Amino acid sequence: MFQGASQINLDVKGRLAVPVKHRDPLAAPSAGKLVLTAHPEGCLLLYPLQAWEPIRDKAMKFPSLDRTASLWKRLLIGFAEEMTLDNAGRILVSPELRQYAGIEKQIMLVGQGSHFEVWNLNAWGEQLNALKSGTAGLPPGTENFSL
Repeated sequence: MFQGASQINLDVKGRLAVPVKHRDPLAAPSAGKLVLTAHPEGCLLLYPLQAWEPIRDKAMKFPSLDRTASLWKRLLIGFAEEMTLDNAGRILVSPELRQYAGIEKQIMLVGQGSHFEVWNLNAWGEQLNALKSGTAGLPPGTENFSL
């Protein structure tokens, strides 16, 4: 279960150092193999390979002649990059993925249970502002949700 948020700086080569507390849980299920891909909201998704495979399999079944399904498939599958944590617990974020997510140096790594979202720090701030202002609203079915 990946939870919590960490502000991280990419190094000059574009590598993301996974926080120590997440390295083993992230790498263990798939022998260190990870997948980084694009999300339609402008962030990146970081999965252990084992957690990514069912999502990839579903996306591969999207109908190729459906315009919306094809766009999603191009994004999820087209940007997907398999990688392995290096000895220092880092992964290289490709220039293509950095450009897609507007990532230059500062990022937020945000746990989402089965995976992490990787946000440009300013874009993450916009997400938080939308939540705080109430413009994001509540997800369907959560009207009676209590904290």
